Amino acid sequence: MRSWQLGNQISNLQLPISKFMYVNKALIYGNLTRDPELKSLPSGNKVCSFSIATNRVWKGEDGSKKEAVDYHNIVVFGRQAETSAQYLRKGAGVFIEGRMQTRSWEQEGQKKYRTEIVADRVQFGPRPGGGGGSAPQAVAPVETPAIEYPEEDINPEDIPF
Repeated sequence: MRSWQLGNQISNLQLPISKFMYVNKALIYGNLTRDPELKSLPSGNKVCSFSIATNRVWKGEDGSKKEAVDYHNIVVFGRQAETSAQYLRKGAGVFIEGRMQTRSWEQEGQKKYRTEIVADRVQFGPRPGGGGGSAPQAVAPVETPAIEYPEEDINPEDIPF
């Protein structure tokens, strides 16, 4: 079968539910508005939450520069939650890749909603005051104490296994 014939067969496939593909993907880069909060779920899994501010800049109809800030709630689970809480601080830049999710709950008889980005991937930005894209600084090697071995020979029969 030629490749163009195979292509025609694939394009004629009928999808059982819908012929549309749904995508729930969020990619944002911004700065933390507060220090991350790390909590543990009853299952023992770690969850870290923080919010990010993203800036938009555009020209208005009159040609003037306009700016707006959007705030995004971020939730991170597992090992990434632990490292996010350990290394991220207010003002730090971070790139988040994840999916949008809206939770709802009842509080004092009123239904509340919160839309969050559940992070699949967290990438730390440059550290504030860290020089951005400069080469890493050389770190002086740390001297570890030498291992002192016994002067007498080891008898194999003294080994417990």
